[in-house]
Amino acid sequence: MIRHNNFLNGAAPEIALDPACTPESIEARSFAIIEEEADIRPFSGHAWKIARRLIHTSGDMTLLDALWLPDAAISSGLRALRAGAPIFTDTQMVLSGIAERRIAPLGCKAQCFLAQKTPPAAQTSTRARAGMEAVKDSLNNAILAIGNAPTALLALLDLMREGCAAPALVIGMPVGFVNAAQSKELLIQSGLPCLVLRGRRGGSPLAAAAVNALAIIAAEGAPPPQTPPAGA
Repeated sequence: MIRHNNFLNGAAPEIALDPACTPESIEARSFAIIEEEADIRPFSGHAWKIARRLIHTSGDMTLLDALWLPDAAISSGLRALRAGAPIFTDTQMVLSGIAERRIAPLGCKAQCFLAQKTPPAAQTSTRARAGMEAVKDSLNNAILAIGNAPTALLALLDLMREGCAAPALVIGMPVGFVNAAQSKELLIQSGLPCLVLRGRRGGSPLAAAAVNALAIIAAEGAPPPQTPPAGA
């Protein structure tokens, strides 16, 4: 039996570890590393804060080349969040990744549209398309965060063509090989306010991270809570 001479057997470790060890210091150190390694920064302002958090979530600096983060879409999403808009997700994983502590102070509530009771006519479709049909009357000025199902994006575009009220922002980051890239390009072409990771990459953690980044920005720019007058 070959024994490897590693630090568990008493040898000194040769891998240097970063001293950051608390959640706050790890996040701060991660952002600092991203700032250092981003030789070319295609975004600034709010868009850069969102891009940076997406890189932090994925560990992938090459995301910068595939992100679609227009300022007008970001502004639309921020206005919706500050107005307490509902947030709909395509999976429970996206829902789980959205930090309640971020959205609750804004008066927002997130829910997964797959958990909605679906109309009988939608039972022959995919669950994502059926879920989208179930919330179509609640989409006006809402935020959609889609990290898994291209069919949800395609269903949304169908609803828009039928005259359904438009959401304030669509976060289109479904992952996959079948229609993921295509659905995101169609979303961009639709003119809907959207934040997109183009191509096959995506996933629930990234969709949730985009919501969290927006919520952090929205809270920073929100007016302070009104203090009731003394004796009120």
